[in-house]
Amino acid sequence: MLALWSVVLPLLSLLIGAEAAAVKFPTKQYSSKIDVVRNPAYPLDVVDKLEEATMPLVEEYMDKKISSGKNNKCTLETAKVRREWSDMSEVQRQEYVAAVKCLMKLPPTVDKERFPGALSRYDDFVAYHMTHAMQLHDNMHLFGAHKYYVWLFEEALRNECGYSGYQPYMNYDRYAEDPLNSPLLNGNASSLGGNGEPDPDYKGVPQYGRTPNIIASGGGGGCVTDGPFSDIVVSLGPTSMSIGVNVPKNPRSDGTGSNPRCLRRDVNRNAAMGATADRAYSLLTENDNMDDFYNQLLGTPPPKNDPYPWGIHTAGHYIAAVDPGGDPNTSPGDPLFYFHHTALDRLWWIWQMRDPDKRLNAIPFVGSNMTMPMKRAVIDPRNVTVDLEWLGPPVKLLETHDQLGGNGGAFCYVYV
Repeated sequence: MLALWSVVLPLLSLLIGAEAAAVKFPTKQYSSKIDVVRNPAYPLDVVDKLEEATMPLVEEYMDKKISSGKNNKCTLETAKVRREWSDMSEVQRQEYVAAVKCLMKLPPTVDKERFPGALSRYDDFVAYHMTHAMQLHDNMHLFGAHKYYVWLFEEALRNECGYSGYQPYMNYDRYAEDPLNSPLLNGNASSLGGNGEPDPDYKGVPQYGRTPNIIASGGGGGCVTDGPFSDIVVSLGPTSMSIGVNVPKNPRSDGTGSNPRCLRRDVNRNAAMGATADRAYSLLTENDNMDDFYNQLLGTPPPKNDPYPWGIHTAGHYIAAVDPGGDPNTSPGDPLFYFHHTALDRLWWIWQMRDPDKRLNAIPFVGSNMTMPMKRAVIDPRNVTVDLEWLGPPVKLLETHDQLGGNGGAFCYVYV
């Protein structure tokens, strides 16, 4: 079954020198107001440098908001910092892992008659995503609704499990060449666990319409046997969109029943190479309008003469995912999901801040027939509501577009 990310979303040469000359940044000497911590093992890539170069524009944007009284008490001095996984200390990484495992032990709050397979508070998030995947991935909601979704997950980690940090992201380029030995997926105590056992029946992820037409297996596909999440019990799913093989079927046709099984992964260089820094830099600097940004993110139309033509969105989802992560409906069942969507949120934010007056509230293909509206949604984006039901209160869509004062000031964070 071809994944939703590769079917629904598309339907709905590094250019540093030339582009850097074209991008106008403030010329005054800039001193960051953010606590910047870097891992010296990873030199800054072109996207990291572009983010740094964009920060003076962020400061100008915030100065205007503050002077007009529209910042909702958010300032760069008070903004929370989301960091790349390998820039965090091992103690910080282990604290994050412990918080996620804590959430997996807390009781669920969802209706157990509707979701008998939900085992934990963690599964509350999986349950929402699996029953609203089409809405979450339409053109209006791919960016803003996922921003709110990840923020609510971060809030649960902090408020219910005592996590003192913020949701990390993954810089795909740091791990693309050798994800198996990366700090994220090497299987040690401060990672998100390792690869799945080899399953010769798992061939990879079909990519119809692309050349190559499959993200070939990286040699895994079976149960994860090492690392902090090797002992978790996956229960919700699979659904009809699953790309896993030899996965027990769910007793309910919609995947909401109880179906206890292992976490399955295929740590996959072939996928990760589709999200390298040169691709992300091109995404950020070669697309002046949201329609083009959205299409390139999704790999539409498929790039030619590219051995990894998946688009960053699809590539990131399959860096390790099989079950439940490789099922577009139940993908948050693998904690790696949150690192991917936080990475996408970072890219969107950098793109927005390079021209916030035009880009902050930009939505792809507004007025087209691509939209699959969420509850109470209407065509005018100013009136669209993101309703995550049991996860959090409804929020106006455009409030989810601003991470520096949006959602009534509850959003107040930056990326480093």
